[in-house]
Amino acid sequence: MADLLSVPPAPTENVAFFFDLDGTLAGIKLHPDHVAIPEPVRDALSRLSQAHDGAVALISGRSMAELDRLASPYRFPLAGVHGAERRDINGKTHIVALEDETAQRVERQLSEALALLPGAELEAKGMAFALHYRQAPQHQAAIVALAQEIVTQFPELALQPGKCVVEIKPRGINKGAAIEAFMQEAPFRGKLPVFIGDDLTDEAGFAAVNRLGGLSIKVGVGDTQAIARLPDVAAVHQWLQNAAENQKQNALTDRRDGYESLSRSI
Repeated sequence: MADLLSVPPAPTENVAFFFDLDGTLAGIKLHPDHVAIPEPVRDALSRLSQAHDGAVALISGRSMAELDRLASPYRFPLAGVHGAERRDINGKTHIVALEDETAQRVERQLSEALALLPGAELEAKGMAFALHYRQAPQHQAAIVALAQEIVTQFPELALQPGKCVVEIKPRGINKGAAIEAFMQEAPFRGKLPVFIGDDLTDEAGFAAVNRLGGLSIKVGVGDTQAIARLPDVAAVHQWLQNAAENQKQNALTDRRDGYESLSRSI
């Protein structure tokens, strides 16, 4: 179990960075539409990306369209819907889709069931479905049972619990698989992976990064496979700013050393 008191270092060389969004780069809100990434954090992500040849990606349960909106004006490699959709550094997309009939049947059944649970909300993502109960925690047991019923009925689907949400997604899709796919491609290939996340949905990502010998960082309390921990979103922001600043200082040092070497040669 990761040590809450151990602040992980911000590595600066030959590193690929992966960030969850809700609960990591941005605080969790009662409604997902109220979430925002602060401008200084977006700027730090951009600086980090420039310093590492573009090897910075967002890995989230949100759709890629939402991730682009939240990261604007910057555009990063993305894995949305836990990796069911992914965009590489060249803009090529990789999509795992459900058959239209299956998606329609699942959405219809979930809509009808959640209509009987006031305060619960269905987020249909096409290839996945999120059952939110942050505003109706009394319905947690009913929503979990509903999700289990759906994945039993449709074996091509799997259940993914989260913070006040249960997601239903294509079986075999997870953040770990998304990170491993990125790590096989430029500019991530050959680098040390670092992944920061806060939720049960991030555990597969931590496991993948650990297998690759990287740095996995859990945000907040709770059992985890991550090897390090940050206490909250504010600490993530500070860690990110430090990582971007360390890279800037290294670049200045390299430039100064280059000038000194040139002067000596002259």
